[in-house]
Amino acid sequence: MTVDEQEIQQEGDHLRLEKKLVTAKDTWTWLKTHHLTLKHFEELVRAKILAKKLANHLFADKVEQAFYENQLNYVAVATYEVVLDDRDLALELFYALQEGEISFQEIARQYIQEPLLRCAGGFQGIRHRRDFRPEIAAAVFAAAPPEILKPITTSKGVHLVWVEEIIQPQLDEKLRQKIITELFSDWLKQQIHSMAIVTQLDSHANLQSQEELLKQA
Repeated sequence: MTVDEQEIQQEGDHLRLEKKLVTAKDTWTWLKTHHLTLKHFEELVRAKILAKKLANHLFADKVEQAFYENQLNYVAVATYEVVLDDRDLALELFYALQEGEISFQEIARQYIQEPLLRCAGGFQGIRHRRDFRPEIAAAVFAAAPPEILKPITTSKGVHLVWVEEIIQPQLDEKLRQKIITELFSDWLKQQIHSMAIVTQLDSHANLQSQEELLKQA
């Protein structure tokens, strides 16, 4: 696999955009902060391109299978959440929500301390099953949105969760690349683990050989 100068330039521009390095001065400051030279930066970019090419070469034809085998992991959900200390209060608010006596936004404004989260009405963003505690995930992904879930108690507190929408996954280019990256990452971990085992076996064999030589001496 080879990398040409145009690919390095494009990936370098993309990386600078990711790091918000708008000007040449921004780039030099970032390099200095991370103790890198321009050559080091180019080597990082080249390695990133090669890794991406290798990942696509190894796993591009395995994406569909991985997607359908793990489709539940790619289902996303939009939720709002307020965490309370008192279960009785959480139940009281839950029933009030069901009766339409109060809105979730009103609860968020009253009971969320963190300013940005309070202003967002307790919105947690678009998340996947692995982003939730298991006891919450089970209830969230069994919901029929829009739905308020009965309070769920965890070690963190009593969770009042509003499930706004469950988003079924579509195998677009973004998700395709995400799956390739995940498969490649798992493969790398397996290779590193295998190398570690081989190294340990080699070390053990060498130690035995040395012991045998000492006995013969």
